[in-house]
Amino acid sequence: MNPKDLIIQKIEASVEQIAVIGLGEIGLRLAFAFAAEGLSVTGFETSEKRISQVNAGENYLRDLDCTQFKELVSSGRLKASSDFSQLSTFDVIFICVPTPLDQFRKPDMSFIQHACEAIAANMKPGTFICLESTTYPTTTEDFVRPILESQSGFKHGEDFWLAFSPERVDPGNSEYQTRNTPKVIGALTNEGLEIGQALYQKIIDEVHPVSSPKVAEMVKILENTYRLVNISLINELALLCGKMEIDIWEVIEAAKTKPYGFQAFYPGPGIGGHCIPLDPFYLEYIAKKFGFDLSMINTAGHINNMMAHRMTIKITSALNSHQKAINGSRILFLGVAYKANIDDYRESPALKIIEEVRQKGGLVSYHDPFVPELETPGSDTLKSEDLTEKLLQNADCVVISTNHDVFNPTFILNNSRLIVDLRNAIKEPSEKVYKL
Repeated sequence: MNPKDLIIQKIEASVEQIAVIGLGEIGLRLAFAFAAEGLSVTGFETSEKRISQVNAGENYLRDLDCTQFKELVSSGRLKASSDFSQLSTFDVIFICVPTPLDQFRKPDMSFIQHACEAIAANMKPGTFICLESTTYPTTTEDFVRPILESQSGFKHGEDFWLAFSPERVDPGNSEYQTRNTPKVIGALTNEGLEIGQALYQKIIDEVHPVSSPKVAEMVKILENTYRLVNISLINELALLCGKMEIDIWEVIEAAKTKPYGFQAFYPGPGIGGHCIPLDPFYLEYIAKKFGFDLSMINTAGHINNMMAHRMTIKITSALNSHQKAINGSRILFLGVAYKANIDDYRESPALKIIEEVRQKGGLVSYHDPFVPELETPGSDTLKSEDLTEKLLQNADCVVISTNHDVFNPTFILNNSRLIVDLRNAIKEPSEKVYKL
């Protein structure tokens, strides 16, 4: 039996051994989904903390079922390891490692490189490998494949198959989760595509194949660039509307009545998370290799990068209107996660605003029920304070930077002296509320 038929047979019998490299937001969800279907899954990590948590049955992602997570671990279907030599026993390997930008806003490919080197040093013939880490188009073909072939001695299409499938995870979204979110996949060969589809169809209702990995890579970049450009546009318009004394939120609600040609995006203090603020710059990196200047992405990125500073100016102006200087004022931030109802504060605009306010002498505190403590850009650790009447009343300015559902707008309004509402949380008109 040839290697392709053998792995398909294993998949059909649900006896394939699955490895997931990287147990963050993406990798742990993927490992959980396959294990929940009765498959044996091992997650590989360099973080001993994550390994210990997983093997102890401790779920560190808020929206996975904790009871089921413990059951999967206790049954042996889900486990974690730092011993990458074990990769030699696996039929399927998913790469779900971080892809940050470096200090020059270029893709940091070191995590993908290290994962590929570990795979190449240990994989067996007949292995299917799929990259899920967000990256620039051509990565799978021109970066991953050469490492695997040169360091393993294996040949793609004969000894292993390679594909790319962009992750689609929206933390905190209760409507769309792994099962009902369509999955895009592109492979370097038809055989690889067939294997990948057979695997993903076990955990996802709709799998959408595309002609190549670079098409699949571009899909992810398009999705997030679309959002970056439109959110940056509405943020810029919100700033203009503020100067013109026009309620941007009323404008958006009226525009939404048009049944075609308009999709609502909402303003805020900036864009956070790992995807939207970073992914479009992967495309900018590869575009330069083709002598192409992505001016719209540059402009949108500039607008987003300036939002934190503009919000600091807004806080300063609000304090000035109450005869207060930002230097020495007690400023309470409500919410530091990058969006509502989650505990992820990566790239959160709140952190950038907090750092600017502190640099100007503001005395900062925060409350976020999802983030008990955080490390600021200045490498200080802050702890969330209990949201009480006294905490609000003692603040010279309350900044609503993330609008969690648990926040009570009436309670906040009644007990605050001055509010800078960056999320339109306070609907009731008030002279002490300053909007974005």
